[in-house]
Amino acid sequence: MELSKLKIGESGKVISIKTDLGVKNRLAVMGLTEGVTVTLIRRAPFLDPIEIKLRGFYLALRIKDANKIQVEKF
Repeated sequence: MELSKLKIGESGKVISIKTDLGVKNRLAVMGLTEGVTVTLIRRAPFLDPIEIKLRGFYLALRIKDANKIQVEKF
């Protein structure tokens, strides 16, 4: 399932990131890599961006980027 489809409070493990190399590298620098556990914390009023928690910190992601990240929900 896509990261953007998680409900608030749900967690999952990142399985794949299917985006162009530039975005994938930017996400990797911020710690968002395959195998990491993420938790959806909240959504902005118009659903974009979303806030996730990973590796002990919070990160805001655009929906268009979150749609390209596949997670396995716990």
